[in-house]
Amino acid sequence: MPTAYLDHAASTPMRPEALAAMTEVLAAVPGNPSGQHGWARGARRRLDDARDLVAAAVGARPSEVVFTSGGTEADNLAIVGAARARAGVAACFETDHHAAIEPARAGGGVALSAHGRGRLDPERVAADLGRFEAVAVVSICAVNNELGVVQPVAELAEAARRGAPGALVHVDAVAAAGWADLEAIWEVADLMSLSGHKVGGPKGIGALVVREGTALEPTSLGAPRSASSAPAPRTSPVPWGSGVALERTIQDRPDRAARVAAMRDRLRAGVLGRAAGRAVDLLEGEAVELAPHVLHLCARGVHREALLLRLDADGVAASAGSSCASGAPQRSHVVEALCVPVGLREGALRLSLGWSTTEEEIDHALAVVPEAICDLAGTAPEEPAP
Repeated sequence: MPTAYLDHAASTPMRPEALAAMTEVLAAVPGNPSGQHGWARGARRRLDDARDLVAAAVGARPSEVVFTSGGTEADNLAIVGAARARAGVAACFETDHHAAIEPARAGGGVALSAHGRGRLDPERVAADLGRFEAVAVVSICAVNNELGVVQPVAELAEAARRGAPGALVHVDAVAAAGWADLEAIWEVADLMSLSGHKVGGPKGIGALVVREGTALEPTSLGAPRSASSAPAPRTSPVPWGSGVALERTIQDRPDRAARVAAMRDRLRAGVLGRAAGRAVDLLEGEAVELAPHVLHLCARGVHREALLLRLDADGVAASAGSSCASGAPQRSHVVEALCVPVGLREGALRLSLGWSTTEEEIDHALAVVPEAICDLAGTAPEEPAP
């Protein structure tokens, strides 16, 4: 049976170069990077090499790169660590990833309204921030991982500093890393989160880029602290595979982005055309820039779980939104923030492409997705309950 893996926004397959680099480390570099013997020094060299690759990819100094266990830990370290170090609270946005929303709220901070729009308005951001005191860090998601909306990061960073003078700016670039200019993002940020498995590296490796001189309180205790060591009390990973994956991602981004955008557009036109009246693009008519790899639609009157199970049975991997919360397709908080009717919220569907996506996969998806949407009409209410 033909298949189509269209869940790259959740995790993209490992690039061959990254797999080879990771295999090399696993097979030939057994040492703990914090040790003193030759094997340990070999691991440390690979760790430093990986740090150099990440730093070069974003235009930072190697000493500004801190490796983490993933994007969630990077977000938590940035938000919690900065708020604690500056004796304040964090602000983010209700359409951000839970990895930013939950630590901000847990520390007494706030998730600001998106005012029903996919693209944040810098002027509203500045005004909303001005209502709060002691904002120590403002977190901005560069690309919404569910909708694919590219946020105006430079304008938002300026608005954040205007609305909350003295606050640090953290940019969650996890969903943006494969598609955006990371150097441009880093120019306006104090902190920036990345994740290896979103760019074709292994799972369980992330990074937080920390502007030199920025103080962070640790989020866990048990190991000596230094500017270039992992922030947790654990053996540091040797993220050579992630470094290689990010380097390769930067190199082929222009051609890959154009190719993927063309396939995404073909998929969008086909699904909307063949499931006319049932498949809805929530961003239709809104002036937004979209990352090339995400197609977000809502299936009217279709329950998300029924739809995902049907697509899985027909060989199409998709999601209803973020895949980090649990194995169950929970209702999307991002879609709810856009204030759409219940019958559309229930049918949220994210189809996301990546470096390995083929035209044959798009053909298969077009044969499966519109039919599934039409067949499952009526599995969710189409109007809000009175």
